Amino acid sequence: MKYTLIVTEKPDAANRIATALDRDGKPKKSIQNGVPYYRAYRDGDIIVVPAIGHLYTITSKQKSRNYPVFDYHWVPRYKAEKKADRIRIWLRVISDLAKDAEKFVDGCDFDIEGSIIGYTILKYACGEKQDTAKRMKYSTLTTEELQIAYDNSLPHLDFTLVEAGLTRHEIDWLYGINLSRALTEATKAANGQYTTLSAGRVQGPTLRFLEKRERDIQTFVPSPYWRLTAKIKIDDKTYTGEYEKPPEILANAKMIQATSKTKTGTIDSVKSHETTVKPPVPFDLGSLQREAYKLFHYSPIRTSTILQHLYLDALISYPRTNSQKLPAAIGYKNILEKLQKDHTYTKQITELLTKSNLKPCEGKKSDPAHPAIYPTGNLAQKPLDTATKNIFDLVVKRFLAVFAQPAVRQNVNVAVNLNNNLFLFSLTQTLSEGWFRFYQPYVRVREDVIPLLSKGQPVEVLRVTLNTRYTEPKPRYNPRSLLLEMEKSEIGTKATRAAIIQTLHERKYLNGTEQLVVSELGFEVIGVLERYCPEVVSPEMTRSLEEKMEAICQGKESKQNVLADAVEILKKVTAELKVREGAIGTQLSLALKQLRANSRTVGTCSKCEGGQLVMLRSKMSGKRFVGCSNFFEGKCNVSYPLPQKGTVKPLWRYCRICGAPMVSVYLRGKKPWALCVDPQCNSKSTGN
Repeated sequence: MKYTLIVTEKPDAANRIATALDRDGKPKKSIQNGVPYYRAYRDGDIIVVPAIGHLYTITSKQKSRNYPVFDYHWVPRYKAEKKADRIRIWLRVISDLAKDAEKFVDGCDFDIEGSIIGYTILKYACGEKQDTAKRMKYSTLTTEELQIAYDNSLPHLDFTLVEAGLTRHEIDWLYGINLSRALTEATKAANGQYTTLSAGRVQGPTLRFLEKRERDIQTFVPSPYWRLTAKIKIDDKTYTGEYEKPPEILANAKMIQATSKTKTGTIDSVKSHETTVKPPVPFDLGSLQREAYKLFHYSPIRTSTILQHLYLDALISYPRTNSQKLPAAIGYKNILEKLQKDHTYTKQITELLTKSNLKPCEGKKSDPAHPAIYPTGNLAQKPLDTATKNIFDLVVKRFLAVFAQPAVRQNVNVAVNLNNNLFLFSLTQTLSEGWFRFYQPYVRVREDVIPLLSKGQPVEVLRVTLNTRYTEPKPRYNPRSLLLEMEKSEIGTKATRAAIIQTLHERKYLNGTEQLVVSELGFEVIGVLERYCPEVVSPEMTRSLEEKMEAICQGKESKQNVLADAVEILKKVTAELKVREGAIGTQLSLALKQLRANSRTVGTCSKCEGGQLVMLRSKMSGKRFVGCSNFFEGKCNVSYPLPQKGTVKPLWRYCRICGAPMVSVYLRGKKPWALCVDPQCNSKSTGN
């Protein structure tokens, strides 16, 4: 029996595609050696077989850990990764299914990663079928779109996207393997211990952003300034006015305060104007990640994971997109009518459907592969967990908001005269909700009660206050602001930026999740890279490579040229790192030693001078506990027990009840919790 073989990226996608294409919507599922695949019938027999992400990867042709490395090839992942033996069986099943297939279709996601996954499988596992295979292009996993994508398959693979993807992977591998080996081997030569350190063409500039901000914060010198405010009462409401021009000299500030002291002032001017607030533009991946962090404090990588699940469940369109545009072809009215069945959205959608013309407010950014993120109209067939429900609701309400009318706001600026000194305050309120009503509760705007105000109107003055303030440095990056910085600087891609931030955490280059603080190790790594190979931390170099890879997508540049340029840069960089290996190893070893010490220290001892409370393990029982560092000198015997299961990390803060240090405890499958190390602390009984 001959059939068409469709290769997909994930098992869930294979199931969706097979169900959509089968004549009866009931494909037959088979499992061979643990690998699922589906048989469907649609004008001929079809077999849909999934991958599990990337089945092929890049590895060095040489087996030693020496660097530089420029000789590489693509291989099945099980040949390069110790824990990927399952891939061997998976590829064998795909190869067996390919033997009797007469037609081949790449049904992977239509982006760089999906294109590479499909291309490598068709080339290596299916016997060089990459040149004859067709390509499905879709943005949602809905039945209708999948059927259209199959019936109108592109005649060949998206080779420019494949070429750009292969180039990106190979350049990233070259940078990653060479820079990481240089740092790791230098450290091992210096201290005899193997510790994985990494660097890369996107990691470097990203860490540089963080390091520069951290140094600016640490070297910032605050300057004093003075804030003069007046508490003013109008119609039983109190308002705070600020002196029109912040005084630069304390003596002047005191003089203004003294002359402003009066029981009654007058309104000097009232200026009112209306502002039209346009609806928001549709979500691209970056803006959705930033909004999810702002509203729910979900990390970018967590948001990406949730979006992928929603996409595979056919609830939203493909999430890894740069587009802020919604083409009419997606069927606005049809999507709204399907969403209308959910009572959560019925009222708003009913109002939208009365409009004679549904036209979205769109942004400037576009993506040739996919539109902006939007709900498909399908409703969840099973209850969503809280985080997934939040993200789905956010996507739906953003979709509704882009079709709504602008909001109208009234802004009133008031100047109050206190003995010829002007104090200013402003009030604002919404006159017409417009799209605000459709995006609730995610709209956060100030709403004031605006009283009747007129020039010359007397007001009661409660007090005039002078406060000393100090200038502050720019805040540390958080995941939201760092994503925005990466996007503005055009480093990384929509699909990789969140993973880069995650990697910096995993390598212990960063501390904190809300505010991203560069660790001592992070400082030393970026210091080494800046000193000996500044090119690899330069956003300009990374941006230039991104532009060249985009040119490959457009057929204006070749893979060979871009790789040759990258190799030339790396040859110079690795030569310099080789020469400086001893100094680099010593520098990084000291940072690692400090990192290990910090990872065990939970706080200072309150019962002895100079003691540090550190996590230790008993030589007798093997149990871990917290003990004072002065114990080894016979000066202090303070100790506290620790949980013996799970991962324990210092929190570097102290219990608000007893003052003992706090640690974080994590058991697999459960959320981490904060624990006071003192077993006698009242928090154990109060639940604090």
